[in-house]
Amino acid sequence: MTRRAFTIIEVTVTVAVVAALTAVLLPGLSAVNGMSRRTKCQSNLRQMGIAAAAYAAQSNEAMPPAVLYFADGGAVRTVAWDFEQRNGEARPGPLWSWTGAPSEVQQCPDYLGPSTFGADPFTGYNYNTTYIGHEGTYPEINPDGQVLDGWRTARMGRPLAAFASHDRTALFGEGGWKGGANKFMRAPMNSVEGSLPMVAAGAQAFRHVGACTCFVCLDGHVSVCDRPCRGARTTDSLAGAVMDFPANGFLSDDDSAYDGR
Repeated sequence: MTRRAFTIIEVTVTVAVVAALTAVLLPGLSAVNGMSRRTKCQSNLRQMGIAAAAYAAQSNEAMPPAVLYFADGGAVRTVAWDFEQRNGEARPGPLWSWTGAPSEVQQCPDYLGPSTFGADPFTGYNYNTTYIGHEGTYPEINPDGQVLDGWRTARMGRPLAAFASHDRTALFGEGGWKGGANKFMRAPMNSVEGSLPMVAAGAQAFRHVGACTCFVCLDGHVSVCDRPCRGARTTDSLAGAVMDFPANGFLSDDDSAYDGR
């Protein structure tokens, strides 16, 4: 029996149909993959909230420090909420004693860039540093020659009892600014930082499918925000050159999403 070969017209039609089906299916598959990554991110944030609550339960209701700096044998040891670093080497910070798989939890699945803070191997998330995390400065030497570091130079965050609305106080979220990720979440009204550029660089990344960002609140529930706010005090220059708005932005124009008192 003689087999009839495909004609050029039949091949062309087949290719066209396959191309059309691919064009229809790929966006749907991409959306499904994007939703899967967003779900994974929400799971990460939920675990981070649980870990912070466990830390506080073992620390007289004190939340983890955002960052402290210690003079350590001629070097500076950085103790942050996610990693400790010394001489360019990083290891999981104190928060992660309560996390089963810190290397997975500490990486946002939709952020593929490098860390913008030292040698952090995993990145993409930030911590409410304006109101919750304790923030230190580099070691100093006082007039008596004593080294002041760590907790002695720290600006203390507010205790948990100071927040009346745990369900609307952001704890951890997805950090983003024009340079990449950030790990210190800043509230837009510049309450303690004294630096508007620092605040603009401490925004949230609206990187997930649907241009949204995820964050976990003090009560442990995870929320999704799809409306980036520029911030009441953010100038046009800072919004473009530092924040890269609207790819990144705040959760509210005032501090209401960060300071639920």
